[in-house]
Amino acid sequence: MAGRNTLERQIRRLAGKAIGDFGLIDDGDRILVALSGGKDSWTLLHVLEQLRRRAPVSFSLIAVTVHPGFPGFSTEGIEQYCRERGFVHHVVPAPIHDLMLEKLDPDDTSCALCSRIRRGVLYTQAEARGCTKIALGHHRDDLIETLMLNLFFNGTIKAMAPLLHADDGRNTVIRPLVYVPEEDIAVFASEQGFPVMCCACPSCGAPDQKRVMIKRLLADWERDHPGIKASLLAALGDVELRHLLVREQQRSGVRQR
Repeated sequence: MAGRNTLERQIRRLAGKAIGDFGLIDDGDRILVALSGGKDSWTLLHVLEQLRRRAPVSFSLIAVTVHPGFPGFSTEGIEQYCRERGFVHHVVPAPIHDLMLEKLDPDDTSCALCSRIRRGVLYTQAEARGCTKIALGHHRDDLIETLMLNLFFNGTIKAMAPLLHADDGRNTVIRPLVYVPEEDIAVFASEQGFPVMCCACPSCGAPDQKRVMIKRLLADWERDHPGIKASLLAALGDVELRHLLVREQQRSGVRQR
């Protein structure tokens, strides 16, 4: 296992590579970092701050925590950490818990509704605070799991874009951690002593969730065939449309071989 400084450099290098490969940050950007309080968002904020101090371009960061209203969720630790380290940070309430109780049946999954509401709040906050980009903490494993979920359950080949121009035509989402393995983030967050906390959603980590099932499946494959996750990630950037069931009019704008 890499030492603390080595691991930080490795994560920073991978984030910097993603920023360079996909043009995620421009000079003068004001970036809203979605800080949920989980290990991924803490790592994202920390790494972006380290890159900001070293970058040849000038950009600024503002952290925003969406309070979902779940009983037991507190932002006190997040606020204290940001205050002590000089991060600009805002907590924004959102009626996620109330809307889930109102609109969802007991057997319905809450993740999709929660995600839509959070994203809407972040979009609104980015516009209100003059932010040019919204940074999310999705990592390599998130992309791979999403790919497999869409393949198995939705019949589509789709994951998450490192750079996404929102449908509203005003917001841009970036994901600088797309090359970073989740296991490295977990170790790094623990070493750094981030005040990691769960969102307190009653559905969080439920064993019957499809994403949890996919995560376990991929872990088994990686154990038996080391490197399979890296291969899946590489496949997302190496699409051969000639060998897929794609109509001719759908092929424009995608590299073919």
